[in-house]
Amino acid sequence: MDENGEQAGLVPVQEALERAEIAELDLVEVAPNAKPPVCKLMDYSKYKYEKAKKAKEAKKKQKIIQNKEVRFRPNIEDHDLQTKVNKAREFLDDGDRVKITIMFRGREMAYLDRGPLLMTKIMSHLGEDVHMEYTPTMEGRFLTTVVTLKKGGN
Repeated sequence: MDENGEQAGLVPVQEALERAEIAELDLVEVAPNAKPPVCKLMDYSKYKYEKAKKAKEAKKKQKIIQNKEVRFRPNIEDHDLQTKVNKAREFLDDGDRVKITIMFRGREMAYLDRGPLLMTKIMSHLGEDVHMEYTPTMEGRFLTTVVTLKKGGN
């Protein structure tokens, strides 16, 4: 293609380079695998600038989902539980995923049955529009799961 965007047909390489020099443009190969290869006369630095500008604009519009973590202990009191659940809810409302961790230390390891009960309590406080991505699993001395908002919820 020439500087006006019109097809020039089959042109020898030397003649195409001369046309580019006369028009003060660059000869850019746009389809190297085609038979014959397709080239275009354009201002390559302007093309690169516009491409970078479009990529930057697209990056601005995308939502980055972060992973947040809220840790609980099995003997937590109701008010402390509610405070941490409210913080987890804030993270969820901001569009983040929340990893809920129940930490067992020392003698608390003898009462592992309290973990699933606490997890059920936490889920009931978070509300119906929240779901677990996977069932709570024991990883060493931590009982963990990840929760997100259900699609369409908010």
